Amino acid sequence: MPLVEFVQLHQLGQLLQRWKFVGWRIERTLVASAYERRSASSMQAVSTDVLFQPFQLKSLELPNRIVMAPMTRMAAPDGIPGEANVAYYRRRAEDGVGLILSEGTVIDRPASRNDSSIPLFHGDAALRGWSRVIEAVHAARGRMGPQLWHIGSASSPRGWSPGAPLETPSGLNAPNEPRGVAMSDEDIADTISAFARAAADARRLGFDVAELHGAHGYLIDQFFWDGTNRREDRYGGATLRERSRFAAEVLAAVREAVGPDFPLLLRISQWKQQDFKARLATTPEAMADWLVPLVEAGADVLHCSQRRFWEPEFPEVDGEDGLNFAGWAKKLTGAATISVGSVGLSGDFIGAFGGKPSSVVGLDALVRRMERGEFDLIAVGRAILSDPRWVTKVRSGDRASLKDFNPAALAELI
Repeated sequence: MPLVEFVQLHQLGQLLQRWKFVGWRIERTLVASAYERRSASSMQAVSTDVLFQPFQLKSLELPNRIVMAPMTRMAAPDGIPGEANVAYYRRRAEDGVGLILSEGTVIDRPASRNDSSIPLFHGDAALRGWSRVIEAVHAARGRMGPQLWHIGSASSPRGWSPGAPLETPSGLNAPNEPRGVAMSDEDIADTISAFARAAADARRLGFDVAELHGAHGYLIDQFFWDGTNRREDRYGGATLRERSRFAAEVLAAVREAVGPDFPLLLRISQWKQQDFKARLATTPEAMADWLVPLVEAGADVLHCSQRRFWEPEFPEVDGEDGLNFAGWAKKLTGAATISVGSVGLSGDFIGAFGGKPSSVVGLDALVRRMERGEFDLIAVGRAILSDPRWVTKVRSGDRASLKDFNPAALAELI
């Protein structure tokens, strides 16, 4: 989940020790540095009016295009959201964030989470906690949805055990890396039902949307990825379209549970926490085969996670200033899309786990892409995580008081 931009941050920290792509890292550092120099030069000049245009989809009405990205906080003792969680989300609503997406909150499966402080989205106590969250957000005139999550085979960053076998498509965490057990047909059916119940509870509690976490190498994404889905039944297959059946069935069940007018978001990514260079779809045609059936199954909005929003998805097709992931997803499916990835900051989230801060950069590249209608909404992660007044400062043009990102903010509910 519950990252991410923003991504599910804590799950990725352990991967730094295994990062062997030294040349690739140097290349990406150079790209990020070039972006920082380009953006910093126009921080004071760019108008951000496009970020503050209203947005409407079905029953959802937003005052602006800014989304708080779902960011795992591991700050709900025993999985129950408390007053600190309520205040954390209320502060973002008071600041005028258009749509708040919660940290990943897990469905009712025995091994759906890998830390005891990840919030549950099932059971009376947890749902009462979430009810207090959405009441506080609405009292501040905010809009919010939970990100519904199953971690799949992701190991615990703190050595915690769920007390049940990790569930995976094929007993793999990554290619040639066994972990967990292959799900039976009954396991799959029960998991689909658990997602549907959670979404129904979200609507019953008064949330404005619900998002399914289908990215970053967690359970739904493990079905997409041929590196972790080696099944020979109807949930596997040689093509990405075939391996998308599980996600499509989850979406269809959720849509039936919440009705036609409740907006459903699906977070997706090419990269995985297991392999930053992984790509599910290497051509626009393959991406269409992947995403069109998911929109047809019930996804209203595709939340397209990439580490740097300004990077083109298929530069061999439309050039170095071509559409990013969210841009291509919108073009190919016609669905609304959310982009995300290092908005307003010089470095991506990986550096934060090595203790590397990020400095404030301008929003000119973001504004340019939004003004040309490339995607509909933009999710902001670390910038909002560390500064609950980020939206107000951007709206008023108070660039001087925008805060650099300090990795210490990951340990707090600021």
